[in-house]
Amino acid sequence: MTEFLLIFFSVTEIILLIAIIFFFIRLKKSEELVTQLQSKQQEFINKLHFNAQLENELMNTFEQRQQELAQLDKVLDQKSRKLKKILSQAEEFSRSPQFLRQIIITGHKEGKPVNRLAKATGLSTDEVELIIDQYN
Repeated sequence: MTEFLLIFFSVTEIILLIAIIFFFIRLKKSEELVTQLQSKQQEFINKLHFNAQLENELMNTFEQRQQELAQLDKVLDQKSRKLKKILSQAEEFSRSPQFLRQIIITGHKEGKPVNRLAKATGLSTDEVELIIDQYN
């Protein structure tokens, strides 16, 4: 019976030894997995930090662009008002009697018909003929 007990305890010790080795191997694998997860977590944190930094830079440049656009809008508005003023002056000049007379005389010298000159200047044909007669 002692032999039987000795064999039983030996087999039990071998089974326990195998179980300890098995758990040790699983522990090593778990440690490797934890180490891998920690490194991936660190990479993820680094990427998040980089993305946050990029977002801050984008927001700063966005604000600068908004300010530049506002400035350009002001300049564009000023130039628009200036061009409207120039256009208004040009229209006044083009409607002045001296300018219309000059257009009619120049057109008459180039041989353009009276009705075409009247249409171009917005005057009646009688008025155009009167101006031509005064010139001659």
